[in-house]
Amino acid sequence: MYSCTKLALAAVAAIGLWGHAASAQTYGFATLPPGTLNHTTASAVAKVMKEKAGMNMLVQPTAGDQVIVPMVARGEAEVGIANAMEVHDGLAKGNKDLRIIAAVHPLRVGFFVRKDSPIKTIADLKGKRVPYGFSAMRALEPTVRAMLATAALTEKDIKPVMVPNVIRSADDFASGAADAFYFAFGAPKVREVDATSGGIRVTEIDEKGMDAARKIEPWGYLTEVKPGPVFVGVDKPTKVYSFDNLFFTSAKTSDAFVEKFLDTLFKNRDDLIAVQPVLREFTPAFAYKQYEVPYHPAAVKYFKDNNIQQQAVQ
Repeated sequence: MYSCTKLALAAVAAIGLWGHAASAQTYGFATLPPGTLNHTTASAVAKVMKEKAGMNMLVQPTAGDQVIVPMVARGEAEVGIANAMEVHDGLAKGNKDLRIIAAVHPLRVGFFVRKDSPIKTIADLKGKRVPYGFSAMRALEPTVRAMLATAALTEKDIKPVMVPNVIRSADDFASGAADAFYFAFGAPKVREVDATSGGIRVTEIDEKGMDAARKIEPWGYLTEVKPGPVFVGVDKPTKVYSFDNLFFTSAKTSDAFVEKFLDTLFKNRDDLIAVQPVLREFTPAFAYKQYEVPYHPAAVKYFKDNNIQQQAVQ
């Protein structure tokens, strides 16, 4: 009897320890390096998931989206954030387990130049040293080509400065090795370069050139931005090149995790925005877009249960 009692108590203790271990599970969030917009977004999400859902989420910086996408597809991190082109490129390269959780916000990008530069428009980049290649973020190169195409330019019309990622793009500009740099609005690195280079300005894009751009990159579109803290380098209402950032996961990720992830973030948007202002646009209505990469079943159920209809990409 005594031995049975000891076994029973041991079993209860083991269950208690297991439950504690389960509650202490850490979930990975794969993202870009510190200084990027996506790293700040991942940090905001990790903070909210910990404080509001009691879920430990580890932000895992990587060299670029070419690392993030297959990493998440293999289940080495539960969540990743990358632009729509990178996720679709990952699917095309054989990462069949990729699943979208939600569209997050438009990723607005531009070619930035010094404030006193004679370069005013994309067309003015002709003959200039422009970042190119993005070997660690391969899906960005088509966006660069698409933006150049709005001014009837190709890589042959510029002096390509080969870079692995957007951080190097900014660093090369700051060091004087490039005449422009490519980056997303709202990123800490953009503010840093603005502060250390005497001010920057975004080059203007010709809306009439978007038909040519879409032949290169179908997921891109234009949005209008106005001067403000997020839009460093914008001194008047300006159309800028945009495409969606996506939260994505693996088909192997549990329904319970995906549902809790979405529910927690949408219910605590103010806390997200306090850390990452661009998440003002992260709403259920925006989050459910028509993409070729399938959504995780739990995400589909979440949107259906909340009467959210899937919408076309702009």
